[in-house]
Amino acid sequence: MVEAVVQDLKYAARGLARNPGLSATMILTLALGIGATTAIFSVVYGVLLRALPYPEPNRLAAIWEVNRRGTYSRLADPNFDDFRDQNHTFQAMAKYRSGTLTVTGTAEPTRTGVAFVTHDFFNVLRVDPVMGRSFTVEDAHPRAAPVLLASYGYWKEYLASTRDLSTVKLRIRDRLYSVVGILPEQFVGFPANADLWVSSELDRESTSRTSHNYLGVGRLRQGPSMTQANTDLAAIAAGIVRQSPEQSDYLMRSAAVVPLQTALTGQVRSPLYVLLGAVGLLLFVACANVANLLLAQASKRAQELALRNALGAGRGRLIRQFITETMLLSGVGGATGILIAVAVLRILLALTPPDLPRVAEVTVSWPALIFTAAVSCLAAVGLGILTALRATSGAPRATLVDGRGGTGTERSQRVGRVIVSAQLAITLAMLTGAGLLGRSLLRVLSVDPGFRTDHVVAMDLQLPEPGDLKPDAVITFRAHQSQLVSGLVERLQAIPGMQQVAAVNAVPMDGGLPDGMFLVVSPQDNPRDFKAFGLLAKQTERRGSADFCAASPKYFQALGIPLVRGRFFDERDGFNAPHVAVISESLARSRWARQDPIGQTIQFGNMDGDLHLLTIVGVAADTHEYGLEQPPRPTVYVNLMQRPRSTFSVVMHTEADANQATAAARAIVRDEAPDTAPRFRTFTQIYSASLGSRRFNLTLVVVFALTALLLAVAGVYGVVSFGVAQRTREIGVRVALGARRVDVLSLILRQGMATTLFGVAIGVAGSFATARTIQALLFEVAPTDPLTFGVVAASLTVVAGLACYIPARRATQVDPMVALRNDR
Repeated sequence: MVEAVVQDLKYAARGLARNPGLSATMILTLALGIGATTAIFSVVYGVLLRALPYPEPNRLAAIWEVNRRGTYSRLADPNFDDFRDQNHTFQAMAKYRSGTLTVTGTAEPTRTGVAFVTHDFFNVLRVDPVMGRSFTVEDAHPRAAPVLLASYGYWKEYLASTRDLSTVKLRIRDRLYSVVGILPEQFVGFPANADLWVSSELDRESTSRTSHNYLGVGRLRQGPSMTQANTDLAAIAAGIVRQSPEQSDYLMRSAAVVPLQTALTGQVRSPLYVLLGAVGLLLFVACANVANLLLAQASKRAQELALRNALGAGRGRLIRQFITETMLLSGVGGATGILIAVAVLRILLALTPPDLPRVAEVTVSWPALIFTAAVSCLAAVGLGILTALRATSGAPRATLVDGRGGTGTERSQRVGRVIVSAQLAITLAMLTGAGLLGRSLLRVLSVDPGFRTDHVVAMDLQLPEPGDLKPDAVITFRAHQSQLVSGLVERLQAIPGMQQVAAVNAVPMDGGLPDGMFLVVSPQDNPRDFKAFGLLAKQTERRGSADFCAASPKYFQALGIPLVRGRFFDERDGFNAPHVAVISESLARSRWARQDPIGQTIQFGNMDGDLHLLTIVGVAADTHEYGLEQPPRPTVYVNLMQRPRSTFSVVMHTEADANQATAAARAIVRDEAPDTAPRFRTFTQIYSASLGSRRFNLTLVVVFALTALLLAVAGVYGVVSFGVAQRTREIGVRVALGARRVDVLSLILRQGMATTLFGVAIGVAGSFATARTIQALLFEVAPTDPLTFGVVAASLTVVAGLACYIPARRATQVDPMVALRNDR
């Protein structure tokens, strides 16, 4: 048996060597399909399928509150405490939040990802430091000495791989932290982009059940399922809702428990599976192309197969030979495909949007190689059986008597035409999907963001801030902050070419703004403390909800946000002046539809701890803070000079070169706040990043669809060309009997276009089904958009028609004398 297989392999290798051009074409076609599929599978496996790199990851769960709209939200401190203390299904539970903060204590100040976690965080993940220790209960109270753990990469890059951690101190905000542990090198940062982990329990917890600041993670006990844990926490949440005095829209309605892996990857699951489906269709088109080439080659080998059959080789023996040949072909194609997959994966990782989770774990791993081997084997067996059954279905004796390698009959070409029709149908479905995604992107780009995106530079800053201030020191410190920000803005405004400069707590399209509940109150009813605020909040007619944005004067002018009514902030609104607010147009419509909002007074102190009454002085046009695909949200703008903060961004509208403005701003910040590490971005970069996921999906689908189109057109051309070659004698006879060139052209085109139109018809029907799978990725475009369907179908028909025309044109050049003489 082994000798027979070796003989088959040698024979197959000689056969491939006899036709190097054809063999190379088939190998590269398979390699292209297998390589692209392997690359996308590697992404899908690394992001969605690969288990989280923690012990028993199936027991890890994300914990959420469920709000009145039925959507998930972060956890309020007292709600988390009740979940942790009252549950019966979790072994351990922790909360966390993260951000990019200025860290000093190294050679230069850095902007570093810092996670604030409770002391059980690494116990939940079951991750132990490779050096030093983890957090303990002793680290979990406000009077504890500040300590932190660092990632292995941070330790090597910024701490010089020091072994004596007792000498390392890092300052974050107002605290000096001792580094007590280094996490393992293989530990993938969680939460994403974090390099330092500090205890959140050094700060006093909020007592509000409507202030949602933390994410939750827990490890289930042995035995309980996710469903049981969900029921457990939902019951606790129901008790909280019944007993809480904070009855508002921001009080949770229930709780939710979902697998941690699902929580981390939920938003990208559907797009990645769409891409995997698209590349799977591309692989099918590639295999169909190879199948057509193999069928054409088998037709030319009809004499050889008939002779081998006459010498005693049964049909089973011939089928085994064909499968051996395709196994060798697919094996070489698969090996080449792995090389292509590595190259394609590098390109994919360079193109991936920054919000793609677990991207650091994506590689051509063993599961991907096994997947490649399985795909190659399936392709080999499928191609081998199809080719063998078709090639051995004729009458060997008739072939020997006929004396030609192929008869050119309709039956011998029918399979090829069916395959081409399938190729065209799949290609049409892929092109339709690409067209729908392309139209969606155009619709998104047509949305006015509501603010200027060109010639604007954003500078993110975090200034030093003391810890717990006594009440009488808070006002003094805030006045100092206001003066510091005002002075910084004035110096930046003096940079040559600078138009307007302003400070804001968060720039648009960069994660969004905090939101909360405000109260409509009169000056007489303004609460003096938060207990009085809570009592007023029980009066539903006073309540409203909006995003909270702190912006300095000139913010609206810097971003080109139009004024609808009233005025913007100006020099009248100093730190000691009555506090004022500007509201968005959508908030004016929803809350004061039949009133003039100018002069109305509101209380929004629950967002920043400042209970100064806000008087509305202006209405600004809406902006798309959360991206072009999200509708504008009601927003309250407060004056950052009256309600300053230590962490903010500076927006600079400049007519000068962005690099020059950045260099000048960096020098000013180094002079004003030497311990601050600024981060610079242009608004063009921020705007482009908000479209990253959509562009990534569209780019890949378009590339796959155009590749499928190229292969399908090549298939049409190959089938029609092969048909012309097989019918050379027939064409010669027709011409000899008086057929005109236009008659021959019409004959070949009719048959080629019949195959094309059949494939297009099937493709249109199939596209209606496949378009539904990408409906969630569309924006203001129906999955049955007639314009897209019509343009794609017509374009494919025209391109396939051109592929038919070239060999048909060549058929009109057949010399009947030469054709008949060569047929003897």
